[in-house]
Parts: sequence; structure tokens; C-alpha cells
Amino acid sequence: QVELVESGGGLVQAGDSLRLSCAASGRTFSSYAMGWFRQAPGKEREFVAAISRALIGGIYTDYADSVKGRFTIFRDNAKNSVYLQMNSLKPEDTAVYYCAATSASRSRTAANYIYWGQGTQVTVSS
Repeated sequence: QVELVESGGGLVQAGDSLRLSCAASGRTFSSYAMGWFRQAPGKEREFVAAISRALIGGIYTDYADSVKGRFTIFRDNAKNSVYLQMNSLKPEDTAVYYCAATSASRSRTAANYIYWGQGTQVTVSS
């Protein structure tokens, strides 16, 4: 069992930056790939970014096209945490952001994630 708690959301202006954090309980955090998803009002939950667990070739990341070059996902296994650094925020980034854990190497598909946090609200004003 893994419990995930997000933090770091808030109200910012377009062009600002935010760093979301996701703290995980349990001693097996490093064995999971982690992802960030978001859900805007009236829209389906969508993939934002994912990071693999440590693999033979290293740690791999993946980003939705809409955030590539602006967002960075990284993890600190010693702190049982995963982060999402969000730069150059746009009003269309407004959503509730969720972190999630999967036993897959990494995935863009929400259904592959077995543990979810409660979410943190990010609001970007124009």
C-alpha cells in the first residue's frame, strides 16, 4: 500500500512558476514509476508527465506535448517524493493535479496507475 499526498498548488499569474510535490508513504516508493495527471473542470483527466523507476539504462521521463519544455518531473527516492516543476504557466494549465504510482515501467494511461493522491489545485490567471 502506498499513500500519496500532493502539495504546492496555488493561484499564480500567467508566466509564473510552481513546484508541485508528492510525498509517498511506504518503503517501496523506489520500485514504482510515478506520474502526474491533471483534470480541468468539465474535462477528462489527462496525462502530464511520468518518470520511471531506476532501470538498467537509467531513469526515463515522458511528457505530454502540451507541457514539454515547460514542465519537469523528477524524483528523490531518499525522500520518497516526486516533483513537478512547472514554468511559464498558462491559463490552460489550470486544473487539479494528481500524482500516481504504477508498477509499470512508466505509462501515459491513467488506468495503469494503482495509487493516487487527492490532488492539488493549480489556478493560472491571465
